[in-house]
Amino acid sequence: MANLKKERTLVILKPDAVQRGLIGEIIGRIERTGLKMVGLKMIMAQEDQCWQHYNKDEAWFLSKGEKVLENRQAAGLPIEKEAIEYGRDIIGALVKFMTCSPIVPMVFEGNQAVGIVKKLVGSTEPLSSDGGTIRGDYTLDSFELANFDGRAVRNLIHCSDQVEEAKREISIWFTEKELLSYSLINEKILYDINLDGLKE
Repeated sequence: MANLKKERTLVILKPDAVQRGLIGEIIGRIERTGLKMVGLKMIMAQEDQCWQHYNKDEAWFLSKGEKVLENRQAAGLPIEKEAIEYGRDIIGALVKFMTCSPIVPMVFEGNQAVGIVKKLVGSTEPLSSDGGTIRGDYTLDSFELANFDGRAVRNLIHCSDQVEEAKREISIWFTEKELLSYSLINEKILYDINLDGLKE
């Protein structure tokens, strides 16, 4: 059985978080859960990294592109390309956004790290994210506005959806040597079964 205390998740602060000066605020929100940061850097993302990160196949492009065609037809907009190209444009817009400014990839570790961060981050669309979540509290973008403007939704932060996905994503942004192994004082109160040594 995997060590639950060592589960890892990837978090990326996107260009809008960096440009709006929310790096410290967002990191603080995650750290206050008790999760431990084991990797952190500020970089300019490369296009190939982003395409690898989003990891979509031809079937995904086609499926999403067909929905775009339906929406364009319903709105009376012209159809200018094949469905699959509209599907590729979705990831293309994300790649353009992710490479426009520095980003801050991070790895957090701890019990249920993936689920804890997902809960804190909120749903993909800021408009429908609950109050108290990072996306719900710090941004106001919506799918409708992003689609109208022909761009990716600006939702501040990426987090892994599943444990296996986190492992794949972490390997894109970090080498194993960049991930640190160390102890935090607060792990004593979070994980120590007997709570030995807390009294003087």
